[in-house]
Amino acid sequence: MNRTMAIIEREMRKFFRSPALMMASMIFPLVQLIVLGNAFGGKIRDAKMGLVDEDHGTQAIRIKEAFDAVRANAGTFIAVPYGNEVQAREDVRNGKIQGAVIIPAQYSKMVYEKNHPRIALIVDNSDNFMSATFEEKMTEVTNALNQPDVEPRLLQQTALEVVELYPYIEYMKYLLPGSITLAMFVSVMIGGGMLYIDDKARGVHEGYLVTPITKTELVLGLNGAGAIKAVMTGVVITVIGSLLAGVGTIFSPGTMLGLLVMIALTSVAFNSMMFLLMVRIEDPLVPRAMFGILNTLLFFPSGSIYPVEAFPKWLRAIAKVDPFTYAVHGFKSLLLKETGLGAIVPDMIYLSIFGLVTLALAVPLFKRTL
Repeated sequence: MNRTMAIIEREMRKFFRSPALMMASMIFPLVQLIVLGNAFGGKIRDAKMGLVDEDHGTQAIRIKEAFDAVRANAGTFIAVPYGNEVQAREDVRNGKIQGAVIIPAQYSKMVYEKNHPRIALIVDNSDNFMSATFEEKMTEVTNALNQPDVEPRLLQQTALEVVELYPYIEYMKYLLPGSITLAMFVSVMIGGGMLYIDDKARGVHEGYLVTPITKTELVLGLNGAGAIKAVMTGVVITVIGSLLAGVGTIFSPGTMLGLLVMIALTSVAFNSMMFLLMVRIEDPLVPRAMFGILNTLLFFPSGSIYPVEAFPKWLRAIAKVDPFTYAVHGFKSLLLKETGLGAIVPDMIYLSIFGLVTLALAVPLFKRTL
């Protein structure tokens, strides 16, 4: 144990002597949280919607009034008058406006005659998010237009009442669990994998090999130091990220305990996985080349950016064994849902088993020779 602690102390001293290394492992996930949290998931506002009125009747006026109501309340789009459909369609294609609504001639007459009145919505469906927003908002407008002026005594239609369990969660809050997980992975990648290979290349490990330190003690020491670095990163990013995103649950004692457990288990799982991948590598350039591949393969399928349920079967299979998936789920449950420790027990069990298995595989693969 003393020899293992000596290795941990040596690794931590080296880490603290390099502030740039410490900052690199923390700054990138914070920048990602701030930029992506504000760039994605926001509500569309002040988009330009072309309006071609070929009817000029009373029902067309109702549509214009509905557009004015949208602008005054949700502010999703601003109506831009157009004289003809051809020009509006061309401007949607060229990106001058984001969509266009066409009110055909004789629209008011068809409404009064109940002769299947229709209006057209032209969208640029190369941008799925924008087109889906326009379709949703125009569906609301048409539903409002279809409401009778006088409600019948007996309501014949079934109404859907949505019950939300939590207050509105901004995308920055939604992204926070993934950013915490990514921060620890970056810390492990830089402070564990890359430094381990660099020390090998510089001959630092040769000094270990002439001591009575056993292979198990050396592996435990190196992994322990890497896990401590990741824990420190995880704690810092959790606190700073929660304050930036406006997540106040971290001040609950139960949540704090759960977060500490999740940070510790995630750090051990990530570090042992990285050590297993690097244990036989000699070239210092290999971990740098692997970083992008591992980041794509582990981070994006974890559900931190997009729900796992939307993935194809082969990508779901990767998510099923990905330790990122369980780390993100655990942090999300604690920070956003305030579920307590009971909901993250499966995550803790998987991360514990994953860390023990990868560490057990790394020990026999480690070469205690030059």
